[in-house]
Amino acid sequence: MSKKEKKAPRSSSMPTALDQARDELFSHILRCGVLEAAPEHQKEWMDDTMQYIADRYPDLGADELGRVRVLGERFCQPVVKHTTAAEVVESSTDESVEGNAEEPETAEATA
Repeated sequence: MSKKEKKAPRSSSMPTALDQARDELFSHILRCGVLEAAPEHQKEWMDDTMQYIADRYPDLGADELGRVRVLGERFCQPVVKHTTAAEVVESSTDESVEGNAEEPETAEATA
């Protein structure tokens, strides 16, 4: 029978203070309903929460706190850009004009 090779145990990596601060900020954003708030309220909330994060994680420098804030602000932004009805109509008419221009060429090519 073959012997099972013993592998070195996986070392679990401890999250850094930056990782913990980021995760805590994301958790606060979700729990406090910041995603549904108006942009000016999001900014005010972010200012207050970043003060709290700075107090809670004194090991983080100004650069790291800035990175956490940027990540939090990006997390609050919508994933998909919302378009207006006029933009949707313009894009659909542009596609139909392009489609009509190509049809006669195709018909002539087959004739």
